[in-house]
Parts: sequence; C-alpha cells; structure tokens
Amino acid sequence: MHILICGGTGCRASKSELIQTNLEDALKAKGLEDEVQVVTTGCFGFCEKGPIVKILPDNTFYIEVKPEDAVEIVEEHIVKGRQVMRLLYTDPDKKETVSDAKNMGFYKKQIRIALRNCGFINPENIEEYISRDGYGALGKCFEMTPQDVIDIIKKSGLRGRGGGGFPTGLKWEFASKNEADQKYVVCNADEGDPGAFMDRSILEGDPHSVLEAMAICGYTMGADKGVIYIRAEYPLAIERLKVAIGQAREYGLLGKDILGSGFNFDVEMRYGAGAFVCGEETALIHSMEGLRGEPTVKPPFPAESGYNGKPTNVNNVETFANVPVIINKGADWFSAIGTDKSKGTKVFALAGKINNVGLIEVPMGTTLREVIYEIGGGIKDGKKFKAVQTGGPSGGCLTEKHLDTPIDFDNLLAVGSMMGSGGMIVMDEDDCMVSMAKFYLDFTVEESCGKCTPCRVGNKRLYELLDKITEGKGTKEDLDLLRNLSAVIKDTSLCGLGQTSPNPVLSTIENFYDEYMAHVEDHKCVAGQCKALMQYVVDPELCVGCTLCARNCPVDCISGERKEAHIIDVDKCIKCGACMDKCKFNAISIQ
Repeated sequence: MHILICGGTGCRASKSELIQTNLEDALKAKGLEDEVQVVTTGCFGFCEKGPIVKILPDNTFYIEVKPEDAVEIVEEHIVKGRQVMRLLYTDPDKKETVSDAKNMGFYKKQIRIALRNCGFINPENIEEYISRDGYGALGKCFEMTPQDVIDIIKKSGLRGRGGGGFPTGLKWEFASKNEADQKYVVCNADEGDPGAFMDRSILEGDPHSVLEAMAICGYTMGADKGVIYIRAEYPLAIERLKVAIGQAREYGLLGKDILGSGFNFDVEMRYGAGAFVCGEETALIHSMEGLRGEPTVKPPFPAESGYNGKPTNVNNVETFANVPVIINKGADWFSAIGTDKSKGTKVFALAGKINNVGLIEVPMGTTLREVIYEIGGGIKDGKKFKAVQTGGPSGGCLTEKHLDTPIDFDNLLAVGSMMGSGGMIVMDEDDCMVSMAKFYLDFTVEESCGKCTPCRVGNKRLYELLDKITEGKGTKEDLDLLRNLSAVIKDTSLCGLGQTSPNPVLSTIENFYDEYMAHVEDHKCVAGQCKALMQYVVDPELCVGCTLCARNCPVDCISGERKEAHIIDVDKCIKCGACMDKCKFNAISIQ
C-alpha cells in the first residue's frame, strides 16, 4: 500500500510534513513500516481542501487532514480496512460522500497533461518519473532527426503557454536554422502574475518533465546548454530542481553522451529577484546576463541573438511540460484535444471568491461557466458572480455575458481579455471594479522597468486617474481620458507589459460603465469598497443602545445613551468596520 501526501507549497504551509512524520510513526508503532510506503508528491490541485492524503491502491481521497488525524488513518484504514468517513469529501449539491477523486466535480472535466505526474509521484525520486515513461521521449528523439522532432511539435499545434501563444514548433525551428558555435535553451520560470501558481506547482511536483523537454529542445536546435531562470521566491521548486538535476546527471540523462547518443546537454539555474517584467523573454535574458531586466525591440529575436548574443530558445514551464507526452503519444493524440487553433489543455490557477480554489487543467474550449461553476463549485457564500479576471495584470475582466465563451487564445482576445500564463481570479458582488482596475495598475506601475515613456509615465497617470475616481473626485471627462490614454499606452509601449497593461481599465470601463458613472456622478461605490465614498450609519429603528459598537470603536466616534439609538460622527469615522462587525442587531450599514 502507498499513502500519498501533497507536498506542494500550500499543503506544506498547513503542516503536511508533520502529517507525514506522524503517519510514519503510527505505521512503525503497528509494525507496518515495511508494508506501507508514505510518499510525498506534488500538488493534487484541490488546494481548497488541503492538506490532502490519498491511499493506494483503493484511491481513497482524504481532505483537510490534520497532523492529529494520522493515527486514526493508520488504525482505521490501514489496519482495519475502514475509511475514515469524516475526512472524505462531501458533494455540496448531492450531499453525498465521495471517496474517489475521479467522481468529484472538481476533477471530472479535467484532463491532466502538463500536470500528469503531479500528485502521483515523488518529485525527488527519478525512478518514479522513469516508471511513468520518463525520459522515454528523449530516447525516442535520438532515433529521429532533429527536424523530425520539430515536425511532431509543429503538427501537434502546441502553442506557448506563457501568454503569447506563439507556435512552439515554429519557435524551435527558427532557433535550429540559425548557425552558431553555441546555442541555449532557456526555461522561463519567472511566474509573476498575482494569484498565479501554475509553473511553481509543476516544478515542485514534476521537475524531470521540464528537464527532459529542455534536452529534447536542445537536441532539435543543436544546443548543449540549458538555463532555468526561476524567481528566488520559489525555494521549494528550486530545491526539487536541484535534486532532479543531480539525479539526471547521475543517471546519464544530463551531461555528456546522453544515452550513448553522442548528444551533450546540461542544465543550470539562474535566480530572478521577482521582477514581473522579466517574464518578457528579452528582459529575462538581460537579467540572466547580469544586466537590468529591460526588454529590447524585436527583431532580432532571441532565436537569432539571445543569451550572450547566441541563438536562444525561450519557453515557459508549462510549455515544456507538454513536450514529452506529445513525443510519447503522438502529435495526432495531442491535436485531437482542444479547438481548431488552440490545441491541448491549459493549466489555470483558480483563485478569488470561488468555492474550489486550486490548480486545474482543462481542454482548450472549455467554457468559463464550466470552470467557475462545475469545477470551481460556484461563488463563495452564495454570493452573485460579478466578473472573472483572466490573464493577470495583462488580461481583462469578463462578466456574466461572457460565461459561455470557450477558453482559448483567440476567443479570450476577442472578448477583451487574454489567456496569459493562466491566472484566473473570480470576483463577486462585493468587489468594486474600479478598485480592481486600480489594483492591477498599482501592480503594473510597481513592476514597470521604466525604459519606455508610455509605460513608465502613462501607467502612472492611469493609476492617478483611477485613484482620483475612487476618492470621489473624478469627473465624466476623466473616463474619456482613461480610454484615450489607455489606447496610447497600448499602441506605443515597448513590450508586452506596457502594451497589455491598460486591459483591466478598458475591460472594466466597457463592462461596468455604470459603476464608473456611479463613482463620478453620484460619488457612490455600489460595492461599498471605496472608503472615501462610504459612510457607516446607524438605523435608529434597529439600534437597541447596547453600546457594544461604541465600546469597540477605536476613535470614539460613536455616541448615544444606553438603551437609546446611537449616532456615528462621519467626520471622525475612519471606516474600519469594527462597529458593524460587533453589532448583533444588524443596525449598522454602509451607505
């Protein structure tokens, strides 16, 4: 028997390491340490219900496990063969207990390709990766010409999963045709979108798939050196990559004369300081060279002149993770999944006001409605869905009218958003869309490298306009200025960061114009989120004069006699919400 424990960052933060220790101790106490193996895996994806423990071979899926549950799991499930019912998932609609993940709504519509090994293998054991066809694709490639391998990737229709969606095979072909004494394969692991954790989870759960794909890419383009550019804030991913690189070298799968093919390829890591702009490939390359992370005008493209001025191919983690399985199962198998122009699957980090926060992988063409309501389980606390932001700071906010949009590169662009790297943040009726646009602009202003004026200055002016509106000082003319300035920034910025930065502004104005108008004409935030436009008031009909609100007000702005209706001094009120939280009679509201 095997006990699998999620060892991703989220579950580790909830003491999954202690759960493992307690399980091992409990097994030893029963003399079962040689009969049952406890294995740490990568992310299972169902982060909302972590820490997760899975028992094989019966595939029992335990959720929200605590360290103190370990003894019961061993005594009941392992020794007596009885499931611990209180740790099983309960379907919120059918109110039925579900023990097998295959029958959970969260997993039913998923097809895991890039995430195929996450939650199934120990990422620090190369033999477990090999047992699931690991490095078999690399061996197959050595039986083909480099162009044959490129043709498979081209035929598969795989497009870059880092946001741009450029055809991967075509990118490899460009790099292969440029002659040079040295070439490089670069993996972009500089994942910087707010709420995004796709690449991190793949590296934590299946690092060998990326190493194998980088070697395959190196074979196709004649490169013998690979570099993984990863942000230093990913310590667990870095740790597991180090282990994987060491194991691959030990097994002769990296280094000189791999598998007796005469092909040499090795991988090293470079650490980024967390600059969002370094997700752009030319800025990333400059950072790797020890220079400022600033983009440059293309052409020349990295395939012609990249790292150290040599031909360089840059793909992100998820793109590489798809490559070995395409080689093993064939281009036709992969291209049969997805839509006409967007093949395969896409990994999304589903976050925000949604019941099932987690990491998901769905076929291209799956609708937003399916993702949010069937996989995501709908909106938290029965609130009304308001918007979903796809593509992170570069994407746009989509509304209920867009829920039946099939997710792929072209469809999302057509409705004013984008795929991006895969962040998907869900918002409910309590979210202010003006404040949301302001949040993303604040992020963009902070992350701009400052090289070009439209991004450096223009986005700052956009942020100031949004701040003015949320402070209740905006005018209708400011809305026209927001649109015009956004268009200029999109048309004149140097790189993708600046060119897409106005998307949150433009999409929220387009889809929530009434909300903007309420801010500038009525000086009211309909969601009650903009503090400058809020007032806490006491309903005299509901207030019983218990004084609880006054006793908890940090600035003593509430007055009134005991057993009489109280009054809030709006000039002194700092709008902290303490009074509303403490009131037991719902007598305090926001106007």
